[in-house]
Amino acid sequence: MEGWETDMQDTPRVWGRVNSVNVQKVLWCCDELGVPFERIDAGLQFGKLDTPEFRALNPNGRIPTLVDGDVVMWESNAIMRYLALRQAETDTQGPSRSLYPQAAAARARVERWLDWVLSTLGPAERAMFHGMIRTAPEKRDMAAIQASAKASGDLWRLLDDHLAQGGPFVEGDTFTLADIALGGYARRWYGVEVEGRPDLQHLSAWYGRVAERPGFARHVAPPLT
Repeated sequence: MEGWETDMQDTPRVWGRVNSVNVQKVLWCCDELGVPFERIDAGLQFGKLDTPEFRALNPNGRIPTLVDGDVVMWESNAIMRYLALRQAETDTQGPSRSLYPQAAAARARVERWLDWVLSTLGPAERAMFHGMIRTAPEKRDMAAIQASAKASGDLWRLLDDHLAQGGPFVEGDTFTLADIALGGYARRWYGVEVEGRPDLQHLSAWYGRVAERPGFARHVAPPLT
């Protein structure tokens, strides 16, 4: 790809397991940008996060972590921003310009959703996802799960209202990093069976559109684990 070395030793490396929503966002972003990458299993059953090698890259001991030559990045949304900016340096007509807009107002509108995912949506849905997907049925705290599902539904309704006012994607006619960040969590929302999930028609239609993208199919659509 233009602007990226394709020799394996120079290919960006992504540390993280494929069933992490934050890793999925980064892999999907790479796919949209046409960025080749090497992925290294890390986290949960793969361990490695407490090794000196990994802590030298990311002192937080978290995934994903990106290594691109001398550049080491952590925090999934920061990694996506870096990838788009890195690509834009050499590919002025490529998808990086639409994924992460150059104009201040357009970029800020994308940024607010990236922040919202981390500060508001992610924390709200955590108990629902972990309770239903990563907890044995006999150990589930159903009260906490339903409270999380209710809080998540209220937030998805907010996005549904926003989508009702605009174009096919989160910020109008163009697919952006906001769609990637939200799309990963929407996969979890629609993939977990909970009672009382609201019927949000604009959200559902948007989810259908992002789910058609090849990067989503490859990195986000597989079964939740």
